[in-house]
Amino acid sequence: MRFHRNQLLIYAVTDRAWTKGRSLSEQVEETLKGGATMVQFREKSLGQGNYDRMLDEALELRKLTERYQVPLIIDDDIELALACGADGLHVGQDDMDAGLARKLLGPDRILGVTAKTVEQAKRACAQGADYLGSGAVFGTTTKADARPMTMETLRSICDCSDVPVVAIGGINLGNIGLLEGSHVAGAAIVSGIFAAQDICLATARLKEAMIKIRDKNSSYFQKTVDI
Repeated sequence: MRFHRNQLLIYAVTDRAWTKGRSLSEQVEETLKGGATMVQFREKSLGQGNYDRMLDEALELRKLTERYQVPLIIDDDIELALACGADGLHVGQDDMDAGLARKLLGPDRILGVTAKTVEQAKRACAQGADYLGSGAVFGTTTKADARPMTMETLRSICDCSDVPVVAIGGINLGNIGLLEGSHVAGAAIVSGIFAAQDICLATARLKEAMIKIRDKNSSYFQKTVDI
């Protein structure tokens, strides 16, 4: 699948902590119905020895995302990404080297890289990243060691980067408007989507808000690459 910055608009990141008796695929389908533009399968809780289960779930999500024509990204597991036929991989600064990830993925799959500083952003771009994930912009409960990122740092990363940037970390309907002027291409959201009572409706409202932010930033994007 060819990558486009608009696919980052509402980037739903899975978290098993919010399933509440439902399957992950049921929740993912709800966010896809609401208009999610990208899905990341992030599985930190199963641990080692559960690869077969993870592959089964990844394959199930792959079928869903193909039906909705939305990219599926696997977090920090190149083997799983290739095995399930995912559209791409996301790696953090402490995960697989981005240059190696690009080599193993090949040129046609999407590579996302976490960048928390301008230096990390520039290095990731040089190593072949298609997009950057930056945060935590509003703090987060999903990563205990995540430090809040200032809007100034976020904007600096966006402005120095050759590829689009998606903001992540504690983003919800109450604060997504604060991303205006940051020059991000989208928002990666975990609990703001999957902890919602109505996942479909929450996704739709978040997307509406992010479209307004993107449209206000349109003059900036036109100076860099076409949107």
